[in-house]
Amino acid sequence: MIQQRGNFDWMLKDLYDRVPGIEMIVVLSADGLRIARYAGDPDAADRVAAACAGLQSLAAAVAQEIPSSDGEMKLVIIEVNRGYFYLMAAGANAYLAVLSDIRTEPGLMSHHMRDVVIRIGAHLTSPPRRNGQTV
Repeated sequence: MIQQRGNFDWMLKDLYDRVPGIEMIVVLSADGLRIARYAGDPDAADRVAAACAGLQSLAAAVAQEIPSSDGEMKLVIIEVNRGYFYLMAAGANAYLAVLSDIRTEPGLMSHHMRDVVIRIGAHLTSPPRRNGQTV
């Protein structure tokens, strides 16, 4: 689980402040539960977290079809009208998701997301769950 919550929140705020156009940052577990968020509506963050669980599973399945891949999902970028969605692996069973408007340059965003994952990766890990309980 997340340790040093104050430092973790500061890191998400730092990402938000560094990259123009971010509308929401969500940290989630592999099973789609929101661990933390910065900006945006809490209910929307829960919906994004749930959707991300399916997306990371789909991306991992596609990655397994690439012969040179180890089958692990690292980064997914989806461009939509007037915005982007980013999903990055952030440690064992944890992911970092960002929603942004069109001002955000995808290369810049993925670079800053990697920085956040590297700096706080140990705090982003989420233990596996079984029947809703931490294992």
